[in-house]
Amino acid sequence: METSKRVLGEEHPDTLTSIANLTSTYQNQGRWNDAEALGVVVVETSKRVLGEEHPDTLTRITNLASTYWDQGRWNDAEALEVAVMETSKHVLGEEHPDTLTRIGNLASTYSNQGRWNDAEVLQVAVMETSKRVLGEEHPSTLGSINNLALTYWNQGRWNDAEALEVAVMETSKRVLGEEHPDTLTRINNLALTYLNQGCWNDAESLQVAVMETSKRVLGEEHPDTLTSIANLASTYHYQGRWNNAEALLVAVMETSKRVLGEEHPDTLMSISNLALTYWNQGRWNNAEVPQVAVMETSKRVLGEEHPSTLTRITNLALTYWRQGRWNDAEALLVAVIETSKRVLGEEHPFTLMRITNLALMYQNQG
Repeated sequence: METSKRVLGEEHPDTLTSIANLTSTYQNQGRWNDAEALGVVVVETSKRVLGEEHPDTLTRITNLASTYWDQGRWNDAEALEVAVMETSKHVLGEEHPDTLTRIGNLASTYSNQGRWNDAEVLQVAVMETSKRVLGEEHPSTLGSINNLALTYWNQGRWNDAEALEVAVMETSKRVLGEEHPDTLTRINNLALTYLNQGCWNDAESLQVAVMETSKRVLGEEHPDTLTSIANLASTYHYQGRWNNAEALLVAVMETSKRVLGEEHPDTLMSISNLALTYWNQGRWNNAEVPQVAVMETSKRVLGEEHPSTLTRITNLALTYWRQGRWNDAEALLVAVIETSKRVLGEEHPFTLMRITNLALMYQNQG
């Protein structure tokens, strides 16, 4: 990047491409503030040099929205995604693959805002258009079906989700191959649906298969492999097999720390999952220590208002509640509810859940 700046100039298209590539690297490393800083620069320069409707400019706006998305800044992401979607429709056409991708991105943001009906409307449209324009077995079509299934999943419509997931899994096996990473992801999604339907044995058999294949194909320390191990641990968790769950989660956490770093979002998630296993065993003190640590790290790395940070504050509050530390629990819950209202919205499912938790705590106190 520095060489391009010096030789070609800061606004040369090749320089902008190198900056955009570095931005993507930062994003993949979880360095979202660094990614955002470069992303804003490359978007503004692209608008000025290439024009607001140039395909590269649209791609860079999409990438900046993705950075906001990773930070849990759904409203900021939405604003960019709506704009880039409308421009794509106008410049590329409503059925262009890039336009469909951008509509899908906006739908995912709606989903994270708890606006599942809005997400569903867009995702059904994208899926139907993809089937017609790209074909029923095109990877992008399969991705759109998978996204719609995830929305059904979030709505608790397990049967609807299962029907789509079975279909997309079978097609992925046939088109991409049984060991393709996307196929493994779709098998895993079906397993999570089985888990929520209480079909724990069915979930376990799929998850064990995915985990073993991931280890062999991707490697034991690949992030997708670690995710598959953590998902199997969740099934053990629901089965009450605490020791099995704990053993897997400790291994995932240690590997994540070594491979990804102690402050990587996936590492923080693995620590949170281990704490949750302690929590469900009634080991409140064991749960509290990692929860405090992961909350503080989340505040520093992700930001105090990131949805994952808010979840971790809530989890710690519930631990304090179980320990009988009512004042500590109340202080955290009141604060996290106010932040949730402001950041996620007053009617977001997570906001409502936290209000319910606080009400139950008051009720138990008499």
